[in-house]
Amino acid sequence: MGGPPYDCMANPLGAVRLTFEKAIGSGSLTQTHPLAFDGKDWGALDLFRHFLFQESGLSQVPILNSKTMRWVQPNSLVRYRGMIQDMLGNEFYVGAYKDGNLWRTNKFMDVSQYPMGTPPDMCVWERRLLYCVPVPGQSSWTEPSCEMEPNRGMDWSSQNREKRRRMDDEDADPLDLVPDDEIKSSPITKKMREDGFPSPSPESRDSKTASSSSSMSTFQYVDKDNLPCLVKIYDSPESELKLNDVFEFIGVLTVDSELAVEKDDNDELSNSFYDDALVHLPPNKVPRLHCLVHRKLAVHDFLQSSPIMEPHLVKGIREALFRHLTTVLGNDEVAAHFMLLHLLSKVHARVDDVAVGKLSLNLMGLSKESATVFGTRLSQAFKSLLPFTHFIPLTLEYLNTASLAPKKDYQENRLIPGVLQLPEGSHIMVDETQLESGSLSSIGIENTKSLKNLMEFQKVEYDFQYYKMEMAADVQLLIFSEGKSNIVPADVVVPFQPSSLESFEIPVAEALEAWRWYLATVRLLPHSIGSEMQKVVEDDLVAARQADRSLGSRDFSRWLTMARLVSSSFGETCLSLEHWQMVKELERLRRERLK
Repeated sequence: MGGPPYDCMANPLGAVRLTFEKAIGSGSLTQTHPLAFDGKDWGALDLFRHFLFQESGLSQVPILNSKTMRWVQPNSLVRYRGMIQDMLGNEFYVGAYKDGNLWRTNKFMDVSQYPMGTPPDMCVWERRLLYCVPVPGQSSWTEPSCEMEPNRGMDWSSQNREKRRRMDDEDADPLDLVPDDEIKSSPITKKMREDGFPSPSPESRDSKTASSSSSMSTFQYVDKDNLPCLVKIYDSPESELKLNDVFEFIGVLTVDSELAVEKDDNDELSNSFYDDALVHLPPNKVPRLHCLVHRKLAVHDFLQSSPIMEPHLVKGIREALFRHLTTVLGNDEVAAHFMLLHLLSKVHARVDDVAVGKLSLNLMGLSKESATVFGTRLSQAFKSLLPFTHFIPLTLEYLNTASLAPKKDYQENRLIPGVLQLPEGSHIMVDETQLESGSLSSIGIENTKSLKNLMEFQKVEYDFQYYKMEMAADVQLLIFSEGKSNIVPADVVVPFQPSSLESFEIPVAEALEAWRWYLATVRLLPHSIGSEMQKVVEDDLVAARQADRSLGSRDFSRWLTMARLVSSSFGETCLSLEHWQMVKELERLRRERLK
């Protein structure tokens, strides 16, 4: 047989081309007329899904990040994990064209491999553009592993130089195969080589030879710690991909430094993307990934291992984690209990403006010095336990200068990100002890409003200049303050009373893995209250209201949220009398401290 017909890893475009030719040969794409074909999948995606998930090929696919960019191969299969930070809309491109009597495809690629004909022999298709970034605040332990080892002796930049050397020796450039007069006479060919990038001029092709001589020529401007990616989406409904969602995109990497943007106001196919967004995303800064398969990621997907945990082991894991949190919090067991519930909280539902399930926490009674000490301890603990963590130093200068809410820049046609543009499952720690008296600017007032809005409603207001749009969030918030915070009023206020500052050892890897699994798993458990317990809860709420008229619906809602979280923390899905009593005892201890 001579080996497998498709090499999905090293030559994915070859697999795409062969499946296209097979579909054309079978007549399935040309039963009416070739130009009537709208670019929907012809079987290539099934081929890649089978390779990735049936043949366990996913673990072989290299991860695309700032570290692997040096050796990962252009036009090979890669996977990129990131948050959708901006949606740049749709883009037209020449998806299929006639080369003599043969139909060829440009799907999943930037520049045509063959000279294209005239517009009547072309199919114009559409794809979506997503600007993705590494997940903000991502902890180092979440980085996925890959079985594939790079060939350190031969990186792709040297291959590019060799390729260029061979081209120079042969005095031939594939782009030279397209006659200049044909390029000039075809606006589609001119604009739609990829991204609206026209064919390079002879002068630009000469200048590229020199620029390709450095070992990192194509990506010399990449941020060493933060690699964004322009993901091109095919064959996927818009509802599948939303702003701020975290995805793993698997597709063909293209880093063609030969692409250049030229404005042409007279071009009939020119649109805002060519003149605005993409000109600020050059290929030598932002690689292109033509997506074949994508999957949405949850917190669970960032665990390096998923240990098989028996239900009876959950209580032991809970107890060990609780002891760890107690030590971190200076042996304050009450604060540790509330901290555990806080870390398990998430938005389970929305009823009108109420985000059901959230439990923000305010530890009060801290000075600047103690907040620094315990803030550092908690920050270290959170980074080892949670996938996405953030710290906000709430000073007057920060409030008056920071960009918390995203804003639309219509000049660049880009959404400028803000600190609060975060994916589901993020954790924010806010230090209010550094806040001193002073005046808030208009920016400071807007930022304060944004923090309150996130705290109370789990929403962030995006500024589109002509209008504002609220985007739902699911972010855990922890506040340090001297007195009760008025800037970001939390669901639960706990006076912090540490009794020691004993150092704590970094937990062993097995313990950390178990705790990460625990926090990611039990927070997703369903919850119910049986009919007998419903009666007990109702009677207790009525009695509490009679004893203290200051209690209101928000207090009772918080108690029910705590009841769910206590049950979940023990791995149980139905509220028991024991756990309801634990909720009441925690509230009693907390209210005693508030007195």
